[in-house]
Amino acid sequence: MEIDSVRGRTAVEEPITGTAAGVPFTVLPPSAEVSGPAPVVVAWHMIDAPRSDAAFAAALPLAGVPAWRVYLGMPLCGARMVDGSMDALVERAVRDAMLAYIDPIAAQAALEFPAALAELRERFGFDTSRMAVVGGSLGGAVALTILTTREIPVRAAALINPAVRARSVIGVVEGMLEQPYPWNDEADQAADRLDFVARSGEISARDTQVPLLVVSGEEDFPAFREDAGELVEGLRGQYAEPDDVRLAEVPGLAHPLAEDPGIEPAPQLPIAKVVDDAVTEWLVRHLR
Repeated sequence: MEIDSVRGRTAVEEPITGTAAGVPFTVLPPSAEVSGPAPVVVAWHMIDAPRSDAAFAAALPLAGVPAWRVYLGMPLCGARMVDGSMDALVERAVRDAMLAYIDPIAAQAALEFPAALAELRERFGFDTSRMAVVGGSLGGAVALTILTTREIPVRAAALINPAVRARSVIGVVEGMLEQPYPWNDEADQAADRLDFVARSGEISARDTQVPLLVVSGEEDFPAFREDAGELVEGLRGQYAEPDDVRLAEVPGLAHPLAEDPGIEPAPQLPIAKVVDDAVTEWLVRHLR
């Protein structure tokens, strides 16, 4: 679609897809007219359904947030799937869940973010000084990595069933494969990097503490739910304004936000609408 001559607005409010700095994206323009450059929400999807940028945009459109909503594709997902399937990602998880799957996928998504953001900002003209980050499951680990590195200004954040601790993700994979993971020193070091309860002090040490909403499904993996609670409890004890960190527990929500296969956009599920409403309310409040 064509971009309006007034930057920060578009002629038609419909998804825009493409690639920025090699990263596939789905962009939703502001659903209401905004005076001047609009804020931006950047989101990373789950590996569970919805498992592509386009599918995540459909499941969590955040239409009530007066901002550009940018959904970035995770490595080996969506437009970057190998031979049109998730098999390559599954093979990595089976081969070495920590060193071939969790750590490199999350690390690559975080490393490629600044260049993709710069290209998208140039194209759409949104205001990156008013930016929020959102992540679901392993995409939540990407958003948390952005918060811990502290290099990019973030005004607000929201996580949905996030992978707060890599060791908990490994526990889920072990259950699926019915075999223990062969830990070694390299894997332990990677898991430490992706333990955001242990690294919560790096998040709270930002020059401006970022308001953080953690949405946790009451039917999510028990370890994920426990980690979400510990992250929130730890950050509330470190924030000058404890109410800037909130845990929202959602009855009836399991881990995914969409039905399988979750690659193509699909109608928003009622339970995803509950999550969408909670995240929207949080971002509207903190992006003003």
